[in-house]
Parts: sequence; C-alpha cells; structure tokens
Amino acid sequence: MKTAELTLKEVGLSFKGVRRPMNIVLQCREAGEGQVFLVASVSGEEDAAPAARDVYSRIAEALSSREMAIVHERIFGSLWAEAVVLRERKAALSAQKVPADGPITYIASDPPWGEGLSGVIIRAVSAVRPDNVWTIMDGETPCGRGWKHDGSTYLVLQDIIGMQYNSEKDESRSVQARRMLDRAERILRENGASYLDVVRTWFYLSDILDWYAEFNKVRNEKYGEFGIMPGPGDRDLLLPASTGIRGYTLSGAAATMDLIAVVGKAGSGPTVKQLTNTAQLDAFRYGSAFSRGAIIKEHDVSLIEVSGTAAIDQQGKTQFVGDIRGQINCTFDKIEKLLEKEGAGLKDIAAATVFVKRPEYAGIFRDMARDRGLEEFPAVCIVADVCRDELLFEIDAEAVVKNGIKDSGF
Repeated sequence: MKTAELTLKEVGLSFKGVRRPMNIVLQCREAGEGQVFLVASVSGEEDAAPAARDVYSRIAEALSSREMAIVHERIFGSLWAEAVVLRERKAALSAQKVPADGPITYIASDPPWGEGLSGVIIRAVSAVRPDNVWTIMDGETPCGRGWKHDGSTYLVLQDIIGMQYNSEKDESRSVQARRMLDRAERILRENGASYLDVVRTWFYLSDILDWYAEFNKVRNEKYGEFGIMPGPGDRDLLLPASTGIRGYTLSGAAATMDLIAVVGKAGSGPTVKQLTNTAQLDAFRYGSAFSRGAIIKEHDVSLIEVSGTAAIDQQGKTQFVGDIRGQINCTFDKIEKLLEKEGAGLKDIAAATVFVKRPEYAGIFRDMARDRGLEEFPAVCIVADVCRDELLFEIDAEAVVKNGIKDSGF
C-alpha cells in the first residue's frame, strides 16, 4: 500500500511573513487504480483561516498533479469556522483549477484542542476522462457525485437532510429523520439505484443521546419499507455499514446523512458483501439497523467499510465503563478482528474518523495508536458524543487491501 505525506515544499507554498501551521499532516493513500483517499488532520491549536489555507493548498496540489476529482468530501470543525474554511477551500482549489462547486458535508464538532478546523477526509478518483465523474443534483442543489469504475456505477450522496425550509410547522426530529431517508431513496431512484444498492451510510445527529432510540425506530421502520431489514431466519445481510454519531450542521437540521451506493451489472463489476464481526453482536439485534462493515471487492483491491465501532461485546453490552484506555484497546481489537477476516489489518486503514467524548482522550488515543505501530494513522479526531453515554470512544474507517492476499469467502 503506497503512502505519501505531502510537505509544504512539495506543493510549492510560501509562508513569508506568515506563521506556518505546524500541527497539520496530509496523508494520501492509493485505493486501487485511479482512486485515492486524502486525510488532512490538525492535531494542535491553529487559527482556522491559515489552517484551512494550508490544508486545501496541499489537497489542491495533490488532486491537480494526479488529475483527480473529488467524489466524497467531509470537513470537520467548529460551527463558527464553516464560512472561513469554505472561503479558503474555494480559493485554494480554484487556484489549481480544481472544481470547487461540488457538494460537501461540513460536520460541526470541535477539535480536541479547542476551536477551529479538525480536518478533512476526501475520496478522489481519476478525472482524465471528463465524462467519468458527474454531479448529482436534487433540483438546483448539488447533493452528490457519481462515477464509473470497474464495470459499475458508484453514487455518493452528501449532506442529505429532512428539514423543510420555510415550513410553518415545528417539525419533530423523527419527522426530519423519516423525510431524510425518503429523500435519499428518491434521489437514488432518480439516478438508477435504490436503497438496496447502499453499501455505507454516515448519520450525524444533533444531541444524539437525547433521541438515538427515536432515530433507530424511524430507521428500522424505513428500512423495513425499503426491504432490507433482516427477518427471522434470514441469512443474507442487506443492511449497510454505518456510523451514527453526534454532529451539527449550519442548517440546524436534526440529522444529516452521507451514503455510498454501488450499482453493478449482473455478472460484472465489483462484488459487495455486508460483514458481521465475531467479536461483536450484530447491531440490528439490539435495535440499530446496520452491519458491522461492508466490503467492495474490485479487480485489484477490496475496499472495506468499517462501521462506527466502540467497546461493545458479543452480547451487545458496553465494556470497560469509565476506562478510556480499556475502551480504546477494545475498539482497536474489535476493528482488527473484522479486518483480519478479510485479509487486512489496522495498517491498511486509508481514512478514519476518531470520536472522543472528552478532549483529553485524544492524546491518550495518539499514544496508544503509536504503541500499536500506527504512528501515521490517517485519521481526523473530533470531540463528539457516541450513541451511548457510557461510550467514551469510537472509530469509523475505510480500509484498502490488495486482492489475492486471502480468500474472504466470495
């Protein structure tokens, strides 16, 4: 797996007379032919404007030099910093002639060191052929990207909310969640897909601890309507991999979601399989409708989508209550177990988000990752509540492993 860290010198930036941000790392990891993940992480206190300028100047140089287009982009930072970050983003991308008008998801959560930009996670694909990547529209609003690869069509939807603007009604959170899922299904169908093709979702819920059970009830009902909820005796798992975490948006919506869908032709294209984890109880068995992971097996690599994972055992109970080190170790072990079954390991993770309940836990995580040989772990770390109050830590991830290492049972 090729890994490259871009330096200021490599992207030709000059900071004469300006304090250069010192706590920023950009990692670029190849994800098979014509695909990369870019993870820019800010690990210490930096002003939002210069941090965003530095991050996106490096990202723009990386994309331009590789002739790649962004197909999925998530930005994590304080709510107040959104306008500043988006301004610097547009300037840096435009300077390198990288399209800056595509959809993004800005998740408002503070970095562990205070306020500002926490980081950016981008998936990009080759744009040598201009017709290979396109923008998905919902009316006049860009809401996702589509692209062709390995005989299939990939669709990413971003920042899908269910809140209606200019509504005179006081919309409940459950109404918004239901409308959000219906909107995603409608957009997918308008683009030749359906929720049956969804491989991975990310849900960012405001005040998650206040209404996660309510959200799960809505999701279970809608997934039943979509035909993907497991029934008694069902052997085929159709539920997408997923993350459910606290996050806020500028719109003030109760929830927003991103997703990835893969539409292949019969007998061609990548094989998709939802995953269970022998080290954890399937989440749908205690009311949360998602699989522990998903794998997309292409001709040269397999992309493994790791659901949001925390210290939950084979009975669905929280482990190491009140013990952050115990929960971090347990989480790493659970993810390692999932990846191991597919011939991968923690070092194959190409992009990750780390969620800590308290700011001081971020340093503990970094030390413990280093102890596992993960000094260059490609992750953005933010402060956020997990779905249970006693859970102090969670990771979600995307891993890439070259095919042929191990038969994963396809």
